[in-house]
Amino acid sequence: MPASMIFRLDEKNAVVTGGAMGIGLGIATSFVEAGANVLIVDIDGDAARTAAAELEGRGTKVAWMQTDLTDEGSPEEVVGRCVEEFGSIDILVNNAGIYPQVPMLEITPETFDRVYQLNVKALAFASRAAAARMIEVGTGGSIINIGSIDSYHPSMVGLTAYDTSKGGVLMFTKGLALEVAPHGVRVNIIAPGGITTPGTSKPLAESKMSPEETEAMMAKFTEMVPMKRFGRPEEIGSAAVFLASEAASYVTGTTLIVDGGRLLG
Repeated sequence: MPASMIFRLDEKNAVVTGGAMGIGLGIATSFVEAGANVLIVDIDGDAARTAAAELEGRGTKVAWMQTDLTDEGSPEEVVGRCVEEFGSIDILVNNAGIYPQVPMLEITPETFDRVYQLNVKALAFASRAAAARMIEVGTGGSIINIGSIDSYHPSMVGLTAYDTSKGGVLMFTKGLALEVAPHGVRVNIIAPGGITTPGTSKPLAESKMSPEETEAMMAKFTEMVPMKRFGRPEEIGSAAVFLASEAASYVTGTTLIVDGGRLLG
């Protein structure tokens, strides 16, 4: 394949969970620009519909679906909807996740379970549903799980439940990759560092910090990044296009860390 085409996703059909905003929308946008048809899945139906409308007219098909991925049967419904809309599922990006900022000594079992149910269990069963379909049709495919640098190292106090879930995503990715590799299904993980999204400011807003305190905390985080800035959603999108494309045809069970060098410190 010519180098000019190796990163293209033409005629590929993709699902992006949590795709209505932030990193998910950055990935969905990059996929559309690379030529893929995309099903945007989100618990916020209005946001998913708006995101799909924004991406329409760029030369590919874009659909949306509202669902709670922790509901029984939802992962299978998502895969079925992608097949119904586009004819197949070639790419799954498990991006949906939550990160309540609550110290472990204060967290409730209900909140811990909620993090696990979405960040690990829903991701695992969406991957299972997609892999089963990919194996059934025999064309292979790419599953990309969005982890975090917290899969490797805690970034701050109050994210122990989140850190635990992302550590689980790391090992799940490796285990599934080993299982499905003989069928041509590749499973990889992207581990973002600090990315500027609407969601990154939410925990700070909920903590009732003053604007000055918020600015000071963000400056402190930025200073710990060797590149001295937060990343952008489209930079995660570019990494996802690579892992979904033929450029990564011999890459599975590995992690692409996109953190501006944060883990080097």
